[in-house]
Amino acid sequence: MIDNLKKILNEDQDPKAIEKITSKLDNLLMSNEEIGYIAVQKKPAVTILPDSIVVTNKRIILCKPKNLGLSMEFVDYDWDDIAASFVKEGILGAEFTFSTKSDLTHTVDYLPKNQARKLYTFAKEQLDLLKNPVVNKPIIDEPKVVETPVEIIEEVEAIEEVQAEEVTNFAEIIPVSGYRDEKQFPDEKAETEKGLADLSQDELFEKLQNYKKLLDNGLILQGEYDKLKTEIIKYM
Repeated sequence: MIDNLKKILNEDQDPKAIEKITSKLDNLLMSNEEIGYIAVQKKPAVTILPDSIVVTNKRIILCKPKNLGLSMEFVDYDWDDIAASFVKEGILGAEFTFSTKSDLTHTVDYLPKNQARKLYTFAKEQLDLLKNPVVNKPIIDEPKVVETPVEIIEEVEAIEEVQAEEVTNFAEIIPVSGYRDEKQFPDEKAETEKGLADLSQDELFEKLQNYKKLLDNGLILQGEYDKLKTEIIKYM
């Protein structure tokens, strides 16, 4: 299973810790359930048994070691039961908090900021899918068109030759309206980056969610979404 998680590992995570957690989750995952991300506590002091939080496409799982690591306590909540999720960043790390529809609140503290952000993004995407499910349209057989042979009579038309007027000034044929030269607008990219830097974390996440909706609705391409996502994450 660890091979399938290499794409979500980053410099903040300990591969051995991730492998240990996934080995314990191996028998707990349901049919068609896939792990989306794993975040592990990183407290200032040395912690032999840190808590961790796992998000899948079906639920949130809290993993708490017990009995000096000999056993593990798992508490899970389906996405249908989740009301909202939050991230609060501090000097020594970040806190990931989620609330349930039954007014229960759970917080995992001392998470690396990068991991907390990935958890928040994944949670937002799952909650958004619940609010806006993707419905597969039924395939409707198109009526077959029976082609009837038609006799085509070619008619030769006389083409009048028109003498072309020589154009010596290319400005006459090149429209200038709407033409944008990057050299004419050198500060455009800087203004865009300045605008992102002025946004709060919640506004940046909301902007990222809006781009994700555009991607899901087919209004932008995957490459465009990845580029926009990269620009936003730089300021988160």
